[in-house]
Amino acid sequence: MGIWNPEYECMDREQLEILQGERLRNTVRRVYENVPHYRQKMIESGIKPDDIKSVKDIQNLPFTYKQDLRDTYPYGLFAVPMEEVIRIHASTGTTGKRTVVGYTANDIEMWAELMARCLSAAGTDTTSFVHVAYGYGLFTGGLGVHYGAEKIGATVIPVSGGNTKRQIEIMQDFGSTILTCTPSYALYLAETMMEMGIDPKKDLSLKAGVFGAEPWTEEMRKEIEAQMGIMAIDIYGLSEVIGPGVSIECEHQDGLHIQEDHFIAEIIDPETEEVLPIGAEGELVFTCITKEALPLIRYRTRDICRLYPEKCECGRTQLRMSKITGRSDDMLIIRGVNVYPSQIESVLLELGLTSPHYQLVVDRVGTLDSLEVQVEMTPEMFSDQVRQIEKTEQKIRNNIESTLGLTCRVRLVEPKSIQRSEGKAKRVIDKRVK
Repeated sequence: MGIWNPEYECMDREQLEILQGERLRNTVRRVYENVPHYRQKMIESGIKPDDIKSVKDIQNLPFTYKQDLRDTYPYGLFAVPMEEVIRIHASTGTTGKRTVVGYTANDIEMWAELMARCLSAAGTDTTSFVHVAYGYGLFTGGLGVHYGAEKIGATVIPVSGGNTKRQIEIMQDFGSTILTCTPSYALYLAETMMEMGIDPKKDLSLKAGVFGAEPWTEEMRKEIEAQMGIMAIDIYGLSEVIGPGVSIECEHQDGLHIQEDHFIAEIIDPETEEVLPIGAEGELVFTCITKEALPLIRYRTRDICRLYPEKCECGRTQLRMSKITGRSDDMLIIRGVNVYPSQIESVLLELGLTSPHYQLVVDRVGTLDSLEVQVEMTPEMFSDQVRQIEKTEQKIRNNIESTLGLTCRVRLVEPKSIQRSEGKAKRVIDKRVK
């Protein structure tokens, strides 16, 4: 696995902090001068650009929230005139007004550079065939991977999302070696391959997969690697910050290397907004220090993880972040217990008694919340006796209750009865009145 740009990816920590400080000062000055929203927030906080001397002063700056992007929709947080914006991307808007992201020519070039670093970490080189099954369009996934792969000089196969059997036929015919999509879709692809009588280990040329856009567990990684015979690499990004390319695992799969020469990471308590020490779990916050069109300051991602500074065996010196365990706004509170879908996923995949497809149904009867975990049976299990199915449900329920300290109902459902997604999986159905 290669290091695309060792000058920055392996930079001395002291030099890196000096670079970050310089870029932070420039960014703060630009948003103060060019973005009325930020200027007003800094005035209200009693902060002036000259007060920012080093990276340590970042804690004095105000946070940016997703609602800020919605309140200034569509272009109110842009720091350059619209004639300098050559690309627009946007979120899906499923939880409210979509957030809009702009890119200058330099932003696009920088994004391609970051994605080249990421894809190189997953083993991509000029001999690779990169199969892009992320969606193209306003979603940042497809084009982000595309530009990075082209910068490396790899062969790009821009399939986009959907039409699963066609995806697999193209992988087989075109010799795809690097698969990029969501992890839940990778499992769906593996399931469909089996139904088509295709053994990915023998019939395909895949070597690695770069999977992101949704939280996934170590257990899901093992499942994907076992079924497809590839190395499964976690990539992280979000549209508001730049898209994919903010951080990536290397071949050691021990945390995601953050591109710190472009983004400053912090961990905060999501309730108090207090900055937490390195190593503590909390909400991830990013400040963009090289973006021109939309340089967000202390953006609250809502993603839960931790940071650790130890140097990786690969030689990169950047801070690493753990896999995302969930989102602070996706956390379910059921009878006073905090529940992340990833916790239940870990239990299900670790037991290995069922298929990896599941859904959580939360409801309220009177004043009491209830949790039902629906899990697909394997085809073999579906033909088992009722007593055996009941024993499996009981074993899963006992393990979930032991892990969460929360009673629940487990219901095994027929194979393929839980809706598949060609993008992000829908893990939770919350029927409670908001």
